[in-house]
Amino acid sequence: MRINLPGKVGFGTAPLGNMFRDIPAQEALDTVEAAWQNGIRYFDAAPFYGAGLAELRLGQALAPHPRDEYVLSTKVGRLILDEIEDTSTRDLGEKGGLFVHGLPNKVIYDYTADGTLRSIEDSLKRLRTDRIDYVWIHDIAQDFHGENWLEVFDVAMNGAAKALTRLREEGVIKGWGLGVNKVEPCLLTLQQADPDGFLLAGRYTLLDHRHALEQLMPACEQRGAGIVVGGPYNSGILAGGEHFEYQKATPEMIKRVQHIQAIAAQYQVDIKAAALQFSLAHPAVAAVIPGASRPERIAENLALAETQIPAGFWLALREQGLVAANAPLRNA
Repeated sequence: MRINLPGKVGFGTAPLGNMFRDIPAQEALDTVEAAWQNGIRYFDAAPFYGAGLAELRLGQALAPHPRDEYVLSTKVGRLILDEIEDTSTRDLGEKGGLFVHGLPNKVIYDYTADGTLRSIEDSLKRLRTDRIDYVWIHDIAQDFHGENWLEVFDVAMNGAAKALTRLREEGVIKGWGLGVNKVEPCLLTLQQADPDGFLLAGRYTLLDHRHALEQLMPACEQRGAGIVVGGPYNSGILAGGEHFEYQKATPEMIKRVQHIQAIAAQYQVDIKAAALQFSLAHPAVAAVIPGASRPERIAENLALAETQIPAGFWLALREQGLVAANAPLRNA
């Protein structure tokens, strides 16, 4: 696999950008330190998360630790300006209101080669580091760019993708790919470029995996491209929250989760463990990166990823049509 990560569970930093709530700075720093103390050595960030706030906090938290001991990824496609804007009026496509508690710096799209290099330089400063291992082109998909997403995709392929390929060839980065919430741009990228993998959020989960299973997962296996699964709890609904796909869950989705929970209760399974282990069971998956904003969640996530789940639970999900017939399952 071309994405080489230390451990199967990493740390996704979107919550550190004050996603959904205003997190005290010390709590954010303590959460990263808890991840470190529990052995997590892969951290993923993005300028988008709180308009640079997540990167700033992650950089501060990791500064005392040796750079050679962890793997770091971040994203390109947006630039954070010194200019100030009203965070409540940002156009975030389908993800409105996501970072209203983030920094008020203006965020603009830039998928060009020059914009990509500038974004990396800015991220290096915020992260207080001299290098980034993996770089994901962020959100070149329908959910942020609507009907114009293919035009944006073309700009990114001719700009960001070529720049990142050159950086990989020069040994500046270890690899690149997309960081998206949709399957289609990943498939197109495999056709048009040579990515090392993808950070795919929410599309290979216990609740939503059938589309990815059709073409993307086998194509990645064939190419040796690794999938980092972001959002394994689907924005929180699989961890007791109210959100699915960054918005309040629909009654239909709540009913589906309740169905899975009923089976989980029957087999004494924590649904969060099932969520993590489902994503990890596919051979194309390099790691999962559940987000966390409270220190105690870190050890919990690591334990959940390893806890034993009876084969009968997985078989019951399959028999009741809650997971695809061809989805790889642990112990089933």
